[in-house]
Amino acid sequence: MNRILLVAFAVILTLPVAGVAQTEETAIHAPTVKIGWIDIDQAVRACEEGVKIINDIQKYIDTKNGELEVIRREAEDLRTKLDVQGSKLTDEARLDLEEKARVQEVTLQRFSEDTNRDIENRRQRLYTTITSKMGSIIEKVAIDKGLDAITIFDPQRDAWVNPALNVTEDIVKAYNQAYPAGAPTIPAAAKKP
Repeated sequence: MNRILLVAFAVILTLPVAGVAQTEETAIHAPTVKIGWIDIDQAVRACEEGVKIINDIQKYIDTKNGELEVIRREAEDLRTKLDVQGSKLTDEARLDLEEKARVQEVTLQRFSEDTNRDIENRRQRLYTTITSKMGSIIEKVAIDKGLDAITIFDPQRDAWVNPALNVTEDIVKAYNQAYPAGAPTIPAAAKKP
């Protein structure tokens, strides 16, 4: 019985060594794979077309913020008027003012929601438009640099990537050459009837 345990123990001790030797041999003969990384968000924001569209979106946001402020002031004015004059008004006049204030607050809420939805849609179209055109650029940069793959860098997933492997800047330069900033912008969202 002791002899069987001794043989089994000797076999167990040699297994890891055999596995290591096989792994080292496999590693020696494995092909080298070259991988680059792209920060796709940075590329979209840094390319000339992205900068132009982002600026257009910001102008739209500024315009809508101005409109929102006008609606907000009108709603506040109605509420203030109701608070100050409400007790002095007839029941009918007070109810009329309360209704106007309520309608204005609903208008404010809807305007805010619609504007936020529209801004998000514009941002999504920005990313969709640029990333769809960026695919061929990424492939070209990978071939030019002799890379086997380019993967998307995700700071929430990837703790660190060697900066020498980051090809984002190369892709932005190639994209700007292929699609100059004078290219047409994303059309505005269709107006609601």
